[in-house]
Amino acid sequence: MPNLDDIFNAFRLPLTPARKKLITEAFEFAKQAHAGQKRKSGEDYIIHPIETAIIIAGIGMGSKTVSAGLLHDVPEDTTVTLKELEKKFGPEIATLVDGITKLGKIKLRGEKEENYLENLRKMFLAMAADIRVVIIKLADRLHNMRTLGALPLEKQERIARETMEIFAPIANRLGIGEIKGELEDLSFKHLDAENYALTQNLSRQKLKEGAKFVELAIAELRTELKQAGIDVKEIGGRAKHIYRLFRKLQTHDMDINRIYDLVAIRVIVPEVADCYETLGIVHKKYHPMVGRIKDYISLPKPNGYQSIHTTVFGPEGKIIEVQIRTQQMHIEAEFGIAAHWFYSERTKGGWKSLFQKKKKVPEKELRWVQQLREWQHEIGQDDDEFVRGLKIEFFKNHIFAFTPKGDIINLPEESSMIDFAYAIHSQVGDHATGAKADGKMVPLHTFVRNGQVIEILTSKDRKGPSQDWLTFSKTSAAKSHIRKFLKLDLPTDKK
Repeated sequence: MPNLDDIFNAFRLPLTPARKKLITEAFEFAKQAHAGQKRKSGEDYIIHPIETAIIIAGIGMGSKTVSAGLLHDVPEDTTVTLKELEKKFGPEIATLVDGITKLGKIKLRGEKEENYLENLRKMFLAMAADIRVVIIKLADRLHNMRTLGALPLEKQERIARETMEIFAPIANRLGIGEIKGELEDLSFKHLDAENYALTQNLSRQKLKEGAKFVELAIAELRTELKQAGIDVKEIGGRAKHIYRLFRKLQTHDMDINRIYDLVAIRVIVPEVADCYETLGIVHKKYHPMVGRIKDYISLPKPNGYQSIHTTVFGPEGKIIEVQIRTQQMHIEAEFGIAAHWFYSERTKGGWKSLFQKKKKVPEKELRWVQQLREWQHEIGQDDDEFVRGLKIEFFKNHIFAFTPKGDIINLPEESSMIDFAYAIHSQVGDHATGAKADGKMVPLHTFVRNGQVIEILTSKDRKGPSQDWLTFSKTSAAKSHIRKFLKLDLPTDKK
């Protein structure tokens, strides 16, 4: 049975006496409150909040968030009231627990449409209010997914589908790669057991065949990098998650021999300059595949992910992907938005002064969270606009495009040139007359493609946007500006 020491061992911030005292008090309080309660599996109920707290501690959250994780079911499932909890632990922890209690009442599937919309809204309002509430909820959901087999099949499917459609994309948007990958795999296992087993078997077989080549490549690269004076902090192999592999197999006729990143060799170095030097050494040792180098350091993914990916012909010509990143990039790739709560040092396992040049970033200053608040404010109570915006702004894949000056514009996939124009400035959008994509004239309804250089042509003679722009604009910002200018209160499309 997991215990208090397991939480402490998972805790990534310096475990000061004050933090240890708070977590210990929350542990004892939750243990007493849940005494005698059992889960559907027959286990003591306290196991669930402990496991939730271990997950929260493991992604680098602070002692208050970990304590709220321990206490998150107390007001809902015991005789202890929220007021009693606030008196004991203070208003901040009580507010987090209250947020989790309210989210716990939300069932996103199997509800009438109007309830579904309202429940989605509540979840995202909670996220905008305090992102820690949703991080606790993700940890709570992850442990529930790990123990889903104890529930009836109908409930398993409902919860797994809800997890795949809502919670895994939220984890992705927050950049918490580890939680996102495990949520997808666990959901996939319950929703499509046949393809899960097929993909898992293909993966195991291929991994067994290629293990010796990966191990040899790791050994050879370690030697080459050491000789070049590169301070390698970590180098090892990492297998692809089952669901991500299945999605990729679907695009390659289920032929696993066409999947080149089944196992990626991950090289972690101290500084950005070391990343590019390492890339040169890797390419000197192994020939790179043309067109398979992705530089996410100079152009990060929308959720903040940074790394260099290159696919090479490794030992005996075997194709292997190599990922190169700094320690800070690695932490942020694993823990996403949670990395912003890390302090400038860790207490165990090395990597001291990990963020010496990066102070703790308050949640209120995180750009993504600020964008979420603005979006919530703009859409008001329009349910159709809420769902459409949710699907496009937060769950859809994002792309990058550039202005002629090199500024990066981040947009959802299938955004048009007019979306790009409004993303620059409302005045640019209002007066747009056309666009150039990589130097070629294109209509304003043309989709923006990843990596394009876009120039928006404007004219002072243009009085403003046309009503037909609403038919091909995708982003909430563009639609909102167009409607405001035209003074329209039009119904939104329901795509």
